[in-house]
Amino acid sequence: MSENLKIDPYGFREYDARWLYEKSINKAGIENLGKGLGTQIKLHTKKNNPRVIVGHDYRSYSEEIKTALKKGLISTGCNIEDIGLSLSPMVYFAQFNLDADAIAMVTASHNENGWTGVKMGIKKGLTHAPEEMKELKDITLNQKFSKGEGNEKQINNFDQIYKDDLISKNRIKKKIKAVVACGNGTAGIFAPDILRSIGCEVIELDCNLDWTFPKYNPNPEDLEMLHAISKEVKANNADIGFGFDGDGDRVGVIDNKGNEIFSDKIGLLIARSLSSVHKNSKFIVDVKSTGLYSKDKILLQNNCETIYWKTGHSHIKRKVNTEKALAGFEKSGHFFFNKPLGFGYDDGINSAIQVCHLLDKQNKKISEIIGELPNTYQTPTMAPFCKDEEKYKVVEQLVEQVKKFKEEKTTIDGQIITQVLTVNGIRFSFDDGSWGLIRASSNKPSLVIVAESPTSNERKKKIFDFIDVLLQKTGKIGEYDQKI
Repeated sequence: MSENLKIDPYGFREYDARWLYEKSINKAGIENLGKGLGTQIKLHTKKNNPRVIVGHDYRSYSEEIKTALKKGLISTGCNIEDIGLSLSPMVYFAQFNLDADAIAMVTASHNENGWTGVKMGIKKGLTHAPEEMKELKDITLNQKFSKGEGNEKQINNFDQIYKDDLISKNRIKKKIKAVVACGNGTAGIFAPDILRSIGCEVIELDCNLDWTFPKYNPNPEDLEMLHAISKEVKANNADIGFGFDGDGDRVGVIDNKGNEIFSDKIGLLIARSLSSVHKNSKFIVDVKSTGLYSKDKILLQNNCETIYWKTGHSHIKRKVNTEKALAGFEKSGHFFFNKPLGFGYDDGINSAIQVCHLLDKQNKKISEIIGELPNTYQTPTMAPFCKDEEKYKVVEQLVEQVKKFKEEKTTIDGQIITQVLTVNGIRFSFDDGSWGLIRASSNKPSLVIVAESPTSNERKKKIFDFIDVLLQKTGKIGEYDQKI
């Protein structure tokens, strides 16, 4: 077996695993990943036959990969409960609902065709953190596998249990007209159905499953997808537009006028709305998110605290868990609702439902509600190419440079840096609330750049230009995926 084994070590990312199928991992590699994961699950649960929930997304090769993964898991003694074609949040939910020991979801989320991956978790509602990924990588690559005799059973119609759970708790009174876009990804067989059942009038956009993704990748941060939703919202005079990613754990939102609302702003609206009912709550947001949270008058009035934390669904999920926060919001559209609103994990459909509650509660259009927030000028999330093996070193050097600029009181558009946050790359802020961010992407060979200014579009651009000059000087940066 070892002759044809292919498994690129770089596929073990910070909190999930992603490979180009056949190019950087093959079936034997996936099987070994299953053996590694099974061994790790036994280690942590101290059980010989732990129960593992397995699901897969709708890519042409996902089922084939799931079969190889299950084979590996079973050989270590895991008992598999296969819930079939799933969204990531459906697999997370299944762990609670069926009280299982661990989960493995075969998905490359919104990555382009050719990519595959696995989202994994042992403790309920959480996915692997960097230390667990490191342990898994070590077990898998060094083949420290345990042996056992596991089995497998199919759990039929679990999708209905998942749907009913969301529907039963969330019915709305207002008839909200919503465009629901799924980019031909797996969310197409879930989102329209659930939103219709809670009381929305649904206009479907690319909800039929087509793993070739004929139009664009199902990625709610992708401008192409957002423009398509915007057009549809305007054409149908809809109240709101939702765009879901490939495995249904993220959502993007378009207002009734067809404007994109960045997810961090949606998070702030939801946080404001929740804070009046749940006073003294904590909210977690990632370092790519707007600076408005920290100074928001409504959150402060309700004695709520916001903590800025590392980007990445796994990091925010854990922070929400350890801080016992009410909710967490990520700029990329991962939202996490803790009890009593959810189980702490990210579910794009539940996030869309919370936006519907927002509209249901207020007699206003979403554009009016968003208009109540202070205006800020924000760049999209931009990802300049940088090799996997170089990106962290590059960021380390840039962190030191920016710290030095702060010490030396260097000005950018006439402002000096007043604060730096280094939990994840570097986020540097100015007195007027403007800020810039440089970090390494955790699942692609690239860096991540964001800038925002509440003062002017010009200042936002100046911050970006400042970052771009620093990047170009490293000589290690390639093309941007999108640029302002």
